[in-house]
Amino acid sequence: MMWSGRLALLCCAAVLCGCGSTEEDELRQWMADQRANTKPRITPLSEPKQFEPQAYTVENGVEPFNQLKLMQALRRDSVQVASNATLIAPEMARRKEPLEVFPLDAMVMVGSLNKTGTPTALLKVDNLLYQIRVGNYLGQNYGKIIKISETAISLREIVQDATGDWIERAASLELQEGKK
Repeated sequence: MMWSGRLALLCCAAVLCGCGSTEEDELRQWMADQRANTKPRITPLSEPKQFEPQAYTVENGVEPFNQLKLMQALRRDSVQVASNATLIAPEMARRKEPLEVFPLDAMVMVGSLNKTGTPTALLKVDNLLYQIRVGNYLGQNYGKIIKISETAISLREIVQDATGDWIERAASLELQEGKK
């Protein structure tokens, strides 16, 4: 009987514990109160400004949609595109030189000299030394050497701009003293 009494007492204690309020119930009640009492703050949108169209009045000006003006602009653009295309045409027809495989930032100018009266620069690429002269090509943007001084190599590169047109740009490699 002793075991059955203890078991009954244990069951009664479990039932009484289950009937009491828990922290979870208190939390649920607090959340419900907050939802009921909190009012959202919504700022009203301002009315959009009224659009007032303005009349176009030509006063000593050229009409913007004049056919002659549009044709002149189109001719000017086509001439520009044709001249830009001539920049790249000779570059595509020639044979590539070995240093055109490497980007300019992978090259280091380590020196310069005058070899039989011709300015020559020394470039270090992948731990190899190359002698280059005016007229040689460098880099991946059709870079042609136009000048070699004691401290720099000047290049003319041909690159595409944002619209896809070919343009010229200047680039240079500076002498890197102390680089190994």
